Amino acid sequence: MEYLTDEEVRSDPSRKSESDEEILALSVSHPSLFAQIVRKYEGPFLRKALSIVRRRDAAEDVVQEAFTKIYLNAGKFKKQDGASFSSWGYRILINTALTHYAKIKRERAHTAELDEEIWALIPDRNLRQFEKKELEDMAASVLSRMPSPFARVLNAFFMEGKSQEEIACEEGLSVGAIKTRVHRAKKEFRKIYQQVTTNI
Repeated sequence: MEYLTDEEVRSDPSRKSESDEEILALSVSHPSLFAQIVRKYEGPFLRKALSIVRRRDAAEDVVQEAFTKIYLNAGKFKKQDGASFSSWGYRILINTALTHYAKIKRERAHTAELDEEIWALIPDRNLRQFEKKELEDMAASVLSRMPSPFARVLNAFFMEGKSQEEIACEEGLSVGAIKTRVHRAKKEFRKIYQQVTTNI
């Protein structure tokens, strides 16, 4: 049996009209042909990935990983009615993007929640002193300097995400008393924050 080189396969005019499925099958023995798949789908894949993960760098990683999976599994693809290469490829891409998105959410969930609540307690004039990635450490530092009743209620409310009703039950106080304590604790947080940042 005579085997063609990748260059001979690429330069064969008859290849121009081959379907994605045929090109994918040929790429198993002629890897350079897979570039045709990449060129055709790279743009659409990137747009789809970006619509899911919302970050270009993450979307580019998703597309690269998806193409790798597609190539490594090329030999397993079997065209069936209603199941073209396009639908198969997009399914791999979307599953990969969803996995990345879930990972991003897990990594940012705690920090994102903390940012939204704690940033509101920090005076605007001091915002530029810190990067957001340092916020969690700064908040923990401030809480450690607060009176225990105030620190407990802020930690439970902002960092653990508990409701005022849950905190009231744990503290053996009324919801109204907890609301008052949260209000006073916020003032104490701002005061200690200013003291800490003044000494930096």
